[in-house]
Amino acid sequence: MRISGDIYYQGEWHKGESEGYQALDPASGKSLEPVMSAASEVQVDTAAQAAAEAFAEYRNTSLTERAKFLRCCADEIMNLGEALTDRVSAETGYPTARAEGERARTCGQLRMFADYIESGDHLDARIDTAQPDRQPLPKPDLRYVNQALGPVAVFGVANFPLAFSVAGGDTASALAAGCPVVVKSHPSHPGTSELVGRAMATAAEKSGMPAGVFSLLRGDNAVGARLVQAPQIKAVGFTGSFKGGMALHKLANERPDPIPVFAEMSSVNPLVLLPEALKDSAETIAKGFVGSMTMGTGQFCVKPGLVLALEGAELEAFLNAASEQLQQTDAGVMLNEGICSSYDKGLTGYLNQDFVQVLAQGREAQSEQGFHARPTLLRTRAEDFLKHPEIHDELFGPASLVVVCKDSNQLRSVLDTLDGQLSGTIHSTQEELAHHKALVDLLTAKVGRLVINGFPTGVEVCPSMMHGGPFPASTDARFTSVGTAAIQRFLRPVCFQNFPEPLLPDALRDSNPLKLTRVVNGTLSQEAL
Repeated sequence: MRISGDIYYQGEWHKGESEGYQALDPASGKSLEPVMSAASEVQVDTAAQAAAEAFAEYRNTSLTERAKFLRCCADEIMNLGEALTDRVSAETGYPTARAEGERARTCGQLRMFADYIESGDHLDARIDTAQPDRQPLPKPDLRYVNQALGPVAVFGVANFPLAFSVAGGDTASALAAGCPVVVKSHPSHPGTSELVGRAMATAAEKSGMPAGVFSLLRGDNAVGARLVQAPQIKAVGFTGSFKGGMALHKLANERPDPIPVFAEMSSVNPLVLLPEALKDSAETIAKGFVGSMTMGTGQFCVKPGLVLALEGAELEAFLNAASEQLQQTDAGVMLNEGICSSYDKGLTGYLNQDFVQVLAQGREAQSEQGFHARPTLLRTRAEDFLKHPEIHDELFGPASLVVVCKDSNQLRSVLDTLDGQLSGTIHSTQEELAHHKALVDLLTAKVGRLVINGFPTGVEVCPSMMHGGPFPASTDARFTSVGTAAIQRFLRPVCFQNFPEPLLPDALRDSNPLKLTRVVNGTLSQEAL
């Protein structure tokens, strides 16, 4: 399929009216064809209005129709074949296997949401029938159901060109909820974004969806700001930096009608190593840790960027094994020049501190072309970490800091200084875990996902996943951006009181035509009333 550099809205492809640009191959630094056109303010406004017009029809599509559309999206993405995976690799530096794996995840979550909405569980239907003879006051007939929130703006992310971008989790969950989506693609992979956008557009047409149910824009920060402030947009999905997420959050709250921004942002993902676990498995844990830390050149949002452990022979065995493993690891390709520059600057800041030591580094890059990063493992003492908040922030890339603690009290003090996190990990025996309940409780209060004897990279897409966390990991700790619960971000409840039964939404009708499991007068039931 040919990449034109166009943008998509109102059910048609258009040449962007703002100045264009070209993507870069991060492995070589060379420009990729073609020139990508960007949206003008008028085009952003038009796309937002088209989404609002589509909402009136799309919100009322049946769950079966919507599920068919989502499955068609997955099929059309798979139909892109090697044209898609080749472009992903060219624009990100990811190997083909990584591109294929992410494509499978993307299509898998589209199909997962299709299955989920067909069950109707997301509607959370509740019915309390009237009690006209109740004393001292009669009780009205009350019926509650979730409905679509409205058009959603989705921002593509640099490090997941498929799974968190044009047809990623935000888009899939919003479409599943009944919300049209306007995507602003990430500038690092515009060709990948267009290919997926073309698949989505084809699926919408084949499924008979209204024009405007899906739009694809590209452009600079001004395009993103215009989109967030468009009055037709009712929510925002974002994955990326703390700076970017907070900028969108600020814009959304400055609107005459503030809207929610569901942003997943910064996280160092602390990994705690307890001595009994290290005594038994130091080398195995070290190998898994280095693999997790350097996966995707350390550009995963749940990379373990901070290691906390008690001083002693067990820790030294782990550090020796991890250092040996890291020294055999090649420098990796970073996603773009900006991310590479930020990593180099942040790492230099650590190295300039006399209380931070380099434990080990991976191999240097073999080429001076492109954007590469050398994996690095750093070490500091807990007392120095506590004194210097400048080394508490996320360093996005293949680097981790080991904080050596004198005892468990000091380890808890270090954890207590940390902000909210996407994930936290503990390696321990079962007996240690039971003994350190205060540590577990402290970490649980700070993270969205707690991993025991594993590593946080490799976020499973399933109903039980929580991918979010207390601020600044995300803007709202109540919600996840991965798994079926992600749909809750784009729904709002409506209560119908004394509404004529024949005119109620199907989910609330006495006959229960959707065969839903509903809460009826406080009891779960699939029966008709």
